[in-house]
Amino acid sequence: MKTIAIYGELGSFTEQAALNYFGKAKLLPNRYISEVFDAVESGSADLGIVPIENTIEGAVTQTYDQLLGLRINIVAETILRINHCLVANPGVKLSNVKRVYSIQQALGQCKEYLQKLRVETVPFYDTAGSVKTIKEQGMEDAAAVASARAAKIYGMQILAKDIETNKHNFTRFLIVSRKGNLSKGDKTSLVFTVRNNPGSLYDALRSFADSNIDLTYIQSRPVIGKPWVYNFYVDFKGDKNDKNVKDALRLLKKSTKSIKILGSYKKAQTRRV
Repeated sequence: MKTIAIYGELGSFTEQAALNYFGKAKLLPNRYISEVFDAVESGSADLGIVPIENTIEGAVTQTYDQLLGLRINIVAETILRINHCLVANPGVKLSNVKRVYSIQQALGQCKEYLQKLRVETVPFYDTAGSVKTIKEQGMEDAAAVASARAAKIYGMQILAKDIETNKHNFTRFLIVSRKGNLSKGDKTSLVFTVRNNPGSLYDALRSFADSNIDLTYIQSRPVIGKPWVYNFYVDFKGDKNDKNVKDALRLLKKSTKSIKILGSYKKAQTRRV
């Protein structure tokens, strides 16, 4: 049985994504996204699963930063519909709640509901970790934004269900490995840094258009220690071994200082709400 490093405690949405994708597996919870990557790189986990993007709150920047520095490959992706609950200790009433804990992205996804409650929001490291801490500390004036599964695991009560602002609330997760993907993919992710010349970014992106490649996503992240210099992460349709992708990479090299292919893999499907 493979060991899968997950971000967050048991009951987190990453755990649910892992269970949906892998079925039976040995799960290794981690408090930080960086620890998931470290576990995979060191060999203490066969694979890792981390969030990369949410349809309400956008990119998970910690994941992008980790992808750059390590010799880790994206081998798959999976998409999970996120249903948030307001979770509290048994016996706590909604009127008792003064503070709500959760990871910042989850608080943002439930912003409208929480604003109507007029509660203090407290960013925490994980959704399920918030539930676990509220239980361990016996908080009677606090609740957490988390999954129904987290409430069940920790023996807590659900005060409200489906509190996310928009029902089209999905998170995309990446499965990462030390080894590359042997099977052919229909989607590729890479990161590049452009040269400091006028039009370099335009030329870089034109490399894909000239090779008839459909770019599906682009995200910039600052290069640490180099103010106003950026890494650009892109997703596009196609496998790294396709002829037109190889043609695009040859063109891309002319306008970039560095290129790193993060992986080719099968595109996940989003089920209808």
